[in-house]
Amino acid sequence: MTHESTEAWRELLAAVGDLDRSFLDGDRAVTDDRHVADGYRTLAATLGVAFDAYLFPEPGRPHFVAVNTPFRRDRRWGGDNTDAYYFMCPVDPKRRYRISGNKGDSVYFSVTAYNEPSPGAWSDRVVAIVRDSDLDVDADGNFCFEFPCTPDAAVLMTRDYQADPLSGRPVVWHIEALDEPEPIRHGDAETAASLRAAATWLRTMFAIVPLPVGNRVSDKDGAEHALGHETAHTANQFADPYQVPDANFGWSARDACYSYGSFVLEDDEALVITHRPPPCRFWNMVVWNQFMATFGASEGPDARCSVNGHSAVLNSDGSVTIVLTRGMTSHPNSLTALGYPRGNLAFRWFLAEEVPARPEVRLVKLSEAPTDVH
Repeated sequence: MTHESTEAWRELLAAVGDLDRSFLDGDRAVTDDRHVADGYRTLAATLGVAFDAYLFPEPGRPHFVAVNTPFRRDRRWGGDNTDAYYFMCPVDPKRRYRISGNKGDSVYFSVTAYNEPSPGAWSDRVVAIVRDSDLDVDADGNFCFEFPCTPDAAVLMTRDYQADPLSGRPVVWHIEALDEPEPIRHGDAETAASLRAAATWLRTMFAIVPLPVGNRVSDKDGAEHALGHETAHTANQFADPYQVPDANFGWSARDACYSYGSFVLEDDEALVITHRPPPCRFWNMVVWNQFMATFGASEGPDARCSVNGHSAVLNSDGSVTIVLTRGMTSHPNSLTALGYPRGNLAFRWFLAEEVPARPEVRLVKLSEAPTDVH
């Protein structure tokens, strides 16, 4: 007798077995051994997230699970950064939920509801958002609110940005369903459907990554990337910043403006990146590998891969200069590519009063890179 869940499990294994072709073969094949290894790490990390999102949830018995954190090495994927905690909870749009917790030392937090066009398909729309500024937070940092019963809501995503994740207290989240739960059904058909949804979600992830890094040329020619964020296809520059709309792909942050770029560096070269932050609640810039993953906040000063609006040292005119090299320099806003010859870069600004200007980038010899603010 063949069970449907048996067939679905074997389909999932076959899908996972083929996904490394996205970074081994074709025009998106990575070019160095470390990125090959990163591809397999990303496979492992996103498989875990796929199970959390599709195999194990009980919407009538909700529970927030970690999607990205500054410290868990198995939750660095899909646009992670060293300053934020993201938690996810699949929900039933016909149910009502109460969310409570404590803000800790967060400088920005929110809960966003996303749709799911079909089982395992990535969200293409923000259906609701509750920001910290919408809540009554008491003197001790506690909050409690009922998340609205929202048609098409399939998953809730929390965001918690910290000025200093090494010392800051993250938001504490609790969620409960306000309606009686349905009986638990972990049967053959339910499990098969969940496994197939997980496989669909994974295939889309690896249709996006690895990200391109472009060529070292001065023009803007390059193939369009059909999925994911808007990124520059010429190395050592950023794409124009943009505000995320309600209709977007994946679990993008509605409150954010983004600008993405890439780098190609020799050992004796540096990227000098300058931008003027607009008034906003939070901003940072993160160095990624081609799988939109970085090292965490706890890896030490020799592995500093991000800078934010609280840690950055400003120039006298209010602008920020960041120096990226394959190692580290003495500049106070020095970031490292950890020896990687190429990779990707991400700026984000939360609740900005205006879309920021495009960050300026200069490729210079390491000996010519600035060593201090000006």
